[in-house]
Amino acid sequence: MAKEIIGKPLTIAADLNGITLKAIAEHFKLYEGYVKKTNEIRTKLEAADKSLANATYSEIGELKRQESFAVNGVKLHEIYFDILDSRLRGNDGDKVKSMIVRDFGSVENWITDMTAAGLSARGWAILSYDLTDKSVHNYSADAHNLGIVSGTVPLIVLDVYEHAYFMDYGTNRKGYIEAFFKNLNWGVIDKIYSDMTGE
Repeated sequence: MAKEIIGKPLTIAADLNGITLKAIAEHFKLYEGYVKKTNEIRTKLEAADKSLANATYSEIGELKRQESFAVNGVKLHEIYFDILDSRLRGNDGDKVKSMIVRDFGSVENWITDMTAAGLSARGWAILSYDLTDKSVHNYSADAHNLGIVSGTVPLIVLDVYEHAYFMDYGTNRKGYIEAFFKNLNWGVIDKIYSDMTGE
């Protein structure tokens, strides 16, 4: 039986610092669409004829490719929305911030690097914790399922698809990225790190 994904509710209830609630609410509808499509794909995978699997084209092959896109669309957006709004749920975390200082030299250096990753990516800039080298790294991802590094835990995800910022910023992606950093909830980011690593 297909494992159903249950979508999370939107917890942001007011304008953020430089990001409007209207933009967030419209953006959140895309997340809800990824939840719906993930469940639809998983249902279709159960019925797909696996004996026809083929690398050039097969129904199951296409469903599998799109499943990774939809599932990561859900997971990345959940982190994105969870870490925004520094006014809520405590903002006193320093565990991840300390790792950033250790691995980038300062929070300012990390912001410069993450901004460059966000300006050069087509989809996402992601601060991930590497389970092997125990360090944090910024990665760029051109799509939900392209650029995610195996063996890492995404902690801070910056959505840089146009839908994330056009309503508030038009083509000014850098202005949106600057606003994103003003709204990070470090307490929630530390909780993601602890929940995912057990540390």
